[in-house]
Amino acid sequence: MPETDTERLAGVIGRAIAKHRVESGLTQEQVAEYLGIGNEAVSRLERGIVMPTVARLVELAEIFQCDAADMLTEASGRTSDQAKYVGQLLAKLSGNDRAMVIEIVERLAGRLARR
Repeated sequence: MPETDTERLAGVIGRAIAKHRVESGLTQEQVAEYLGIGNEAVSRLERGIVMPTVARLVELAEIFQCDAADMLTEASGRTSDQAKYVGQLLAKLSGNDRAMVIEIVERLAGRLARR
């Protein structure tokens, strides 16, 4: 994988880690304590400066009470993974809100497809 792709992937995974941490109501300090590492190490992971190992992703998933695959799915460029991620987002919404989001996505996709 070219270096720029690795850097981009580290950034996307880092943002997913930060998002899950915030959704879990945890601070970087709390996550660092759970992992037995320093606060700066958590910050470097979230900023995409350091690529987490698979073992570290599993540890983070346990802390955030999610699947490690969820964090990777959010980082994927594959259409099927992105669709799964959007489905997870939609599942959190009420029926009316889901319908509204789907309508917006349909209109936006239609406009972008005509380019």
